[in-house]
Amino acid sequence: MTTPAPVVLIAEELAPSALEVLGSEFEIRHVDGADRAALLPALADAAAVMVRSATTMDAEALAAAPHLKVVARAGIGLDNVDVPAATARGVMVVNAPTSNIVSAAEHAVALLLAAARHIPAADASLREGTWKRSKFTGVEVTEKTVGVVGLGRIGVLVAQRLAAFGVTLIAYDPYIQPGRAAQLGVRLVSLEDLLRESDFITIHLPKTPETLGMIGAEQLAMTKKGVIIVNAARGGLVEEAALAEALQSGQVGAAGIDVYAKEPCTDSPLFALPNVVVTPHLGASTTEAQDKAGTAVARSVRLALQGDFVPDAVNVQAGGVVAPDVRPGLPLAEKLGRVFTAVAGGLAQSVSVEVLGKIAEFDVSVVQLAVLRGVFTDVVEEQVSYVNAPLLAEARGLDVTLTKDVESPHYRNLITVRGAMADGTGVTVSGTLYGKNQVPKLTEVGGFEIDLEAKGYLLFFTYADRPGVVGTVGAALGEAGVNIAGAQVSRTTQGGEALMAVTVDSEVTGELLADIAGRIGAREARAADLNPI
Repeated sequence: MTTPAPVVLIAEELAPSALEVLGSEFEIRHVDGADRAALLPALADAAAVMVRSATTMDAEALAAAPHLKVVARAGIGLDNVDVPAATARGVMVVNAPTSNIVSAAEHAVALLLAAARHIPAADASLREGTWKRSKFTGVEVTEKTVGVVGLGRIGVLVAQRLAAFGVTLIAYDPYIQPGRAAQLGVRLVSLEDLLRESDFITIHLPKTPETLGMIGAEQLAMTKKGVIIVNAARGGLVEEAALAEALQSGQVGAAGIDVYAKEPCTDSPLFALPNVVVTPHLGASTTEAQDKAGTAVARSVRLALQGDFVPDAVNVQAGGVVAPDVRPGLPLAEKLGRVFTAVAGGLAQSVSVEVLGKIAEFDVSVVQLAVLRGVFTDVVEEQVSYVNAPLLAEARGLDVTLTKDVESPHYRNLITVRGAMADGTGVTVSGTLYGKNQVPKLTEVGGFEIDLEAKGYLLFFTYADRPGVVGTVGAALGEAGVNIAGAQVSRTTQGGEALMAVTVDSEVTGELLADIAGRIGAREARAADLNPI
């Protein structure tokens, strides 16, 4: 029986290149994400949904998508995605954090220049058949002071471009070091000083409870009379009503506005003012930005639906980009987590993840997430992802630690998962990658050294070492029609305790596992399924 292709729901128009990246492995469906009545039922079968800014993915929408694994926002902002609700449901949220930064920076500069020279008003006047040169006298940017509120990626690009105009650059950003600002040719100041000193102010901050409404009537009153203000970041950072009053009074000479508190916005007190340049959230509206955003999130969707780590996931508790040397270890770590849970026979009270060897030179925090995903995959009803695995651990009181060391005595790289059970016993599982294809294999289970590829259906029997056990296990499996793909026995001492690891071609029932354990007098008999989820 053919497994149906995962459904990727396209809720807004994306660049054709995004669909090319997705390829033919997924069933592509389209819906108008702004039409709530159409969106909610369309989400029922979706494994992924791709949106821009007009589609709201809130708790209600997420609840309507029981199979959803990833929400992809083709752009930077996430105002329209309920990230905490998605995280609680194990749904990954991805965006395209660098796709439109150049376009956004260029648009901010364009608004600043257009406001300084009254270009839209002059254009409209001439089109109406009047020639009023004196009415549209502007100001030069050169040798003025430009205040940049927020020296993030876009703020830096704007500062770099404006530096070419021969301006003095100052900035307010409590999260950047003065040394870094100095390297950019920018002097860090307080917000109040920036407001008082600047001839031009351009805002480049995210929308948070702390930044919402941060430029209001009180702050506008601090500015130089005739200051020009640009907001091409997020609506609501500048209070629109207060800005309109300041523009009418002349306290603010002109403004360039691309974003609004509520969007779409077709009615604002700013629209009636001749000294305001307004655009309908065009910061990312370039062919290049749309192409970059669409292809970036399409790649992330592919990775997410394939079960791989996604560097642009915003709700994963790990470092950003995963180093190429670390990435092959993630499937191994996940499989070790699944084997650990199988061998433990229950949930441990604590789990430690140890990473040894060359990969320990890099950020391996994602390895811990991969282990946790494996630990919970076969024991909870909800889907487990890199997103909600830490939440599942926290909810169950599972203490998790990560250690690493570049020294690895026996293997180039080695990942070990150790756990303490409620009864005081310990469980250990280790694995490594071998060969040019970086194949995951188990190197230790429960204190016994083994050399076994980590794939398929695995059986583990712990018993007293003696003749005939291998034959008994083989016979029992043969009677049940289960084919053995490989078997390996490990023991610490002759006649002591031994571990038999068996790879089989089909799933073994609990009844059959118990029957074999009884026949050989096994102290423990466990089964692990390492087939793709």
